[in-house]
Amino acid sequence: MTERAALSAARRLARWARGLRLADVPTPVVARAQLLALDTLGSCLASSTMDFGRAVTATALTLGGPGESTVIGGRAKVGAASAVLANATLAHGLDFDDTREDAIVHTGCVAVTAALAAGEAAGASGAAVVEALIAAVEVMCRVGLVVPGRFHARHFHPTSLTAGFAAATAAARLGALDEDQLVHAYGICGSQAGGIIEYLGDGSWTKRLHPGWTGHGGMIACRLARDGFTGPEHVFEGEHGFYAAFAGGHEPERLETHLASLGLTWELAELTFKPYPCGSIAHPYMDCAARLRREHRLDPTRIAAVVCRTAAGPLPRLWEPLAAKHRPPNGYAAKFSLPYLLASIFVRGEAGFAAFTDEAVREADVLAVAGRVRYEVDATIDYPRQFVGHVRVTLDDGRVLEARQDAPRGGPDLPLTPGELETKFRANAALRVPAATAGRIVDEVLALATSPRLDALAAALAG
Repeated sequence: MTERAALSAARRLARWARGLRLADVPTPVVARAQLLALDTLGSCLASSTMDFGRAVTATALTLGGPGESTVIGGRAKVGAASAVLANATLAHGLDFDDTREDAIVHTGCVAVTAALAAGEAAGASGAAVVEALIAAVEVMCRVGLVVPGRFHARHFHPTSLTAGFAAATAAARLGALDEDQLVHAYGICGSQAGGIIEYLGDGSWTKRLHPGWTGHGGMIACRLARDGFTGPEHVFEGEHGFYAAFAGGHEPERLETHLASLGLTWELAELTFKPYPCGSIAHPYMDCAARLRREHRLDPTRIAAVVCRTAAGPLPRLWEPLAAKHRPPNGYAAKFSLPYLLASIFVRGEAGFAAFTDEAVREADVLAVAGRVRYEVDATIDYPRQFVGHVRVTLDDGRVLEARQDAPRGGPDLPLTPGELETKFRANAALRVPAATAGRIVDEVLALATSPRLDALAAALAG
């Protein structure tokens, strides 16, 4: 056994994360990290205007703490951990944030918000924040990639389970924790981890909170570790550890592969940015529906049946129970109903924010089409390594229209351009701030790696 392999997984992650320097990161990865920050902050600003956003912001302001970090859209500063509770929830609350597909984790919601909160508290430079952000994304993705699909299979939300490790990574770098302290912080995060997916049953808000609560826990874990509190060294691979508890075990070879690739491959380059504010597994199907509607000038009243091929893994989130997915109980539940999402595309031609109000999900013409959508399980789809879309429409005259898409738009295979991501940011930001303020945020974020301080960005984000 090599000396490196003899080290715990937590120690190898901590050693790499603390040693990362921006000079070691390829220029395109740095640029993508800044785009990730821009995309994340757009979601934060949009969410801050909504009911769930106002609720979590009010809670963060009540919790308070030293005035060190900005609550986005909240016009106040609180303790860094309280800021992450609010901001990470805002970032994820619209399901408009990035995804690392194989791991099925949303990274920016916690990596960006934790890095900014900790950086603001420490008076750090933009370069230090970008370093922390990148380290947090790389750690979070690898923790999830070791057991692809297994967290969901055991009814856990992967982002919730992994977010604490990302927040701790960012906070430890910006708070000058040493290696031992970060290892202890990871150990503490493992005991804090949780997040069930029962929100799928009724469209309640807990998924929105998951990165906020767990990210808050990661910030607290660093404070505890800095003050001498201990956590288990073998938190990941131990007999009673993270993977044993939440995934039913892991393959040591797979863990070694992802640890050995640190600094050699960049998970940031593999992220998918979302064109629709809903579950990313659905996006290739939605693009297929949009293409069929556009190319065939499809009249939705003539749709007799819609059949989608799917892997078995997404069934509990997008398809079952099918009767409930045909008629989602509220706007948030609709984000996880592929029948509704496809019907919205076929009938309205879009699935933006307006499609996810409680009023919109009761529209009879949309529900009529949703009720005609069903699925077939295709065992050849290698989910979660593949997010494939396939839609077959049968019309009332017997004609069959079909479309397939082998990857989600916004990912490495079908990327959104920087211009498209900026347009998305400006549209989201417009719900909270004037266009001139949004422009200042764009300028600050896209120059973050060379910025001496965060003051101007924080002021603009306060709304």
